[in-house]
Amino acid sequence: MQAGTGMEIRPRPAAVEAYTWRPGRTLAYRVEFRSGGAETYGEGPPAFTLLVRDRAQWRWLEQADAYSAALAFVKGEFEVRGDMVAAVRFKLAREDHTWRGRVYAAWARFAPHRLESLLQSRSRAEWNIRFHYDRSNEFYRQFLDSRLVYSCAYFLDPGWDLDRAQEEKLDLICRKLAIQPGERFLDIGCGWGALVLHAAQSYGARAVGCTLSRRQYEYAAALASRQGLADRVAILDKDYRDVDGRFDKIASVGMFEHVGRRRMPGYFTKVKELLTDGGLFLNHGIMRPEGVADDAQTLFLQRRVFPGGELPRLGSLIRQAEEAGFEVLDVENLRPHYALTCRAWVRRLERNRERCIQLAGGETWRTWLLYLAGSAVNFERGDTAVYQMLLAKRGLGRARRLGREYMYR
Repeated sequence: MQAGTGMEIRPRPAAVEAYTWRPGRTLAYRVEFRSGGAETYGEGPPAFTLLVRDRAQWRWLEQADAYSAALAFVKGEFEVRGDMVAAVRFKLAREDHTWRGRVYAAWARFAPHRLESLLQSRSRAEWNIRFHYDRSNEFYRQFLDSRLVYSCAYFLDPGWDLDRAQEEKLDLICRKLAIQPGERFLDIGCGWGALVLHAAQSYGARAVGCTLSRRQYEYAAALASRQGLADRVAILDKDYRDVDGRFDKIASVGMFEHVGRRRMPGYFTKVKELLTDGGLFLNHGIMRPEGVADDAQTLFLQRRVFPGGELPRLGSLIRQAEEAGFEVLDVENLRPHYALTCRAWVRRLERNRERCIQLAGGETWRTWLLYLAGSAVNFERGDTAVYQMLLAKRGLGRARRLGREYMYR
């Protein structure tokens, strides 16, 4: 209590933003030439070192657009040592909008492959998912947490390790959905099964997960069996559009980015059909803020990381959810949490470099390192965001809670 006021003074939570970049910071870096010699720029100890062939390549790298520089890195034409996130931020801050960069940005927005947004078949959707996820499970184990959760963690304390932050995220989802023992719960795009297993073990749900990734399906199904949950957890190797039944609660975490903007109305309609009257749906995913356009980085991700992926806008997503018959109960922006998550993944990739290369090859390791470092920068800068939207199937149903305290500890 504060003397004389009768008011309780609570300690302020740690500031997540303290762990992220702020504009105006000076940056020192070093360039080493394989042909001999080195140069250091800025003041203080270098945040990172670029190892390039010679000064001609360094001049090219200074002037290259983000897409061309990314491809050169992935192919091993130069190396980055030290803080990879700082190196990516440095390059993006110096982007001078060259004609080639503008062409790549236009290609990302208007190229013929974007027709997939209109015409994507189910077989193509399955191929896209397997392209990204059906690499060695052991490769993903090198940088994810022990549960293999491949989505934004929840850092109540920025000093938490990744395992604790991911467990807190799983709990947050289950609390927001108010999952009760015996309720039927569906996880759309269940990954390696962490959320369905957590909902069954800790909340008593009868849980179902679906995925198009064969490796994820086999891993999650085997894990449920090993943990003695086969009677309460079912894993389906199935497109969410083919799932049957009715569920009290549904979650979709890091999946709807694969759906495509033009298929969002059908996505929400299908989820509504699967929900019982008054049921709850938590949609968690990455979105593009209004005014931020696809660019050369987007083209790199479309071609090398997430074929068929698109980031919707929050406003349009809310409108489409309401048009499909949902009531919006809560929206939470987890952007700073994803910046911390991506940084943690980058550190693990760097620490386990040799094992990653052994499992998936050098080009895949460099691709994932660059994509996650770039993602960390974009979340720090606000060029991408991640939202949890809690939705209720509109109409007569369950009584609604009058406060939000139950969501948070």
